Amino acid sequence: MKEALGARKEPDASYNLQTKKTISDLAIEVIFTSGGIDKLQLYKRLGVPEVWFWEDGVLSIYYLREEYEKVDRNKLLPKLDIALVVKYLAYFDQYDAVTEFIQALKQH
Repeated sequence: MKEALGARKEPDASYNLQTKKTISDLAIEVIFTSGGIDKLQLYKRLGVPEVWFWEDGVLSIYYLREEYEKVDRNKLLPKLDIALVVKYLAYFDQYDAVTEFIQALKQH
């Protein structure tokens, strides 16, 4: 991401949802050690609207207003069923997870 903004941080994954731009709409962090939430200050400086943290089988979603606020629903993809996403993130086999996730989406 941007060093010029006083922050250098590469998320585990990031996405532009509407148009290609230098700052992502969504950053995703997989946390294995402590300090995950402290990363929000870096993302705030960059202006990333939404940050997800996956830690110990729990997905936490933060949306940037003046500060990051923890939210229950994804603001950028409001129709996305977060509980369904979490269910398949916990699968051991990635192929099975993707296959079953796609089938579940077709049933909605």
